[in-house]
Amino acid sequence: MSILKIIEYGNPILREKSKEVTKISKKIKTLITDMLDTMYHANGVGLAAPQVGENLRIFVIDVSDPSGPINPLVFVNPKIIKKSGAISSYEGCLSFPKAYTTVRRYANVMVKALDINGRPFIKEAKDGELLARAIQHEFDHLDGNLFIDHCRNRFVADEVLKKYNLSPVEVDRLIDEPELEEAILLWEKEHPDEAQKLRDEIQELENNKE
Repeated sequence: MSILKIIEYGNPILREKSKEVTKISKKIKTLITDMLDTMYHANGVGLAAPQVGENLRIFVIDVSDPSGPINPLVFVNPKIIKKSGAISSYEGCLSFPKAYTTVRRYANVMVKALDINGRPFIKEAKDGELLARAIQHEFDHLDGNLFIDHCRNRFVADEVLKKYNLSPVEVDRLIDEPELEEAILLWEKEHPDEAQKLRDEIQELENNKE
């Protein structure tokens, strides 16, 4: 068991595009095992190789109930092959200690990848569940993108980052997603009670971090 150092926001490594894994060697398997150990140690639900200083197309996820058995998922050379729908997601990142903000995500994704033994598989996540959001979040890391690049309000995100002594949003890295934003706004308009409930939940989470 090895706990790796997690790279924090501001390190240029997080902005580099990762390379595909050409062979799942013993070294790669050790890296994956160490990434899982590191993720669990940090109480995270996902971790990408660039976050531990390795620009390789690998990420790990476990969205199982913390009180139950673990269910680690390993994605090597992942490719998102289908995405649809839109949701507003309240996210943080192990590379951004304590900082959370609201971002745009697809509600449904399908990804194909290799597991730790090099076997291909396809994983589907629907309805904005945590797995769907985690897959997109970790996949972003492999292309040098960060969750704040999807922020719904740059100024709110900047205030959060400032609060935790982190650099502001990199404006030139913001991802333009008008169709996603429009779909989210439409959903909020059509489901005002549910939208307000989500806002209340986010506010409660913010209050609990004080």
